[in-house]
Amino acid sequence: MSADFRAIFATLFLALSTIAAVPASAGTLQCAPFARQVSGIDLHGNANTWWGQAEGRYDRGHEPRVGAVLAFASSRSMPVGHVAMVSKVVSGREVLLTHANWSYRGGIERDVRAIDVSPNNDWTDVRVWYGPIGGMGLRSNPAKGFIYASAAKPVDAAPVQVASADTAGAAALRAAF
Repeated sequence: MSADFRAIFATLFLALSTIAAVPASAGTLQCAPFARQVSGIDLHGNANTWWGQAEGRYDRGHEPRVGAVLAFASSRSMPVGHVAMVSKVVSGREVLLTHANWSYRGGIERDVRAIDVSPNNDWTDVRVWYGPIGGMGLRSNPAKGFIYASAAKPVDAAPVQVASADTAGAAALRAAF
């Protein structure tokens, strides 16, 4: 009986440890794809690359706007940064964010409070509501600023060429047969 119990326990332990060790790429919702989906900003890769990728493609700035993406910088606690969409502007120093993978692994949070605590009022240092403690996070997080969800600017600014049909030539060709 004891050997059977150990075999069952070992099997359950192995199964549970496999579930807990699933890599992020195996289906856990990440902040970047979620932000891309809800904002329409077509950037890819880790969140800490979005600010640089947006240069020349999207307008960027330090004023919160509904639909903009707040791009957090890399830090020791966030090595790949974070991105979150502004769902409401409460004031110049407070917004509500909609984002994924912040308080809970793979979880989506809507309309959570974020406040600008930067000394220059430029959204470069931000505190965000954190679910496990039920209030504002205990630390602030470095941020780059806002990427605005305006239409993307073309990467290649070559002039557009318009094609048109040569209907006179086609009519002459049909008349010949």
